Amino acid sequence: MFRVLRRANDRRRHAGGEYGWLFRPYTGDELVAIDCETTGVDTRIAEPVSIGAVKVRGDRVLTSESLDLRLKRPATLTGDSIRVHGLRGIDLDDGVSLDDALVTLLDFIGNRPLLGWRLDFDLAILNRQIRSRFGFDLPNSGIDVAQLYHRQQRRSVMEPEPRAQRFEAVAETLGVPVMGRNTALGDAVTTALMYLRLERAVLQDRCEA
Repeated sequence: MFRVLRRANDRRRHAGGEYGWLFRPYTGDELVAIDCETTGVDTRIAEPVSIGAVKVRGDRVLTSESLDLRLKRPATLTGDSIRVHGLRGIDLDDGVSLDDALVTLLDFIGNRPLLGWRLDFDLAILNRQIRSRFGFDLPNSGIDVAQLYHRQQRRSVMEPEPRAQRFEAVAETLGVPVMGRNTALGDAVTTALMYLRLERAVLQDRCEA
């Protein structure tokens, strides 16, 4: 409820501003899969070190229309997070500023619906930075592919609550190649492929019903 009210307030405040177009209903046929690699898992303090995004149109992942942003080293970068994403301080020396990265991201995703694996995590990381700079959260609708998979599994198996599965295991189950695990763009592309495979399964079930 709070999120709905906050979004409505953001729309009222910014509809006539520079980014007012983000708040308009989307009428196209594309989605954007996004992913962030971060300095930690606590969304209250973690910072992004890289941001990846790729467009999806129909049944195609448009890898030629993607975004792969490596950011300047954030102050909270630690060895623990480096072991996950592999981006050391020296690897981020030529990264873009967070301000420039967010402007690029907003222009890239526009008002398209978003896809993500555990999407709420990425949105929490991004929205904390976007709100402090632009005064609003991303207003885009979203699809969490992990939740979508879980719902489909719950309908298709006897267990009322199937066990949660890891990213790699779900990709393997769906027959999707893992494209550069723990890189922002690689995870975004893999998430997009998993979404298309799940949507194809839904269509097939409807045809067989």
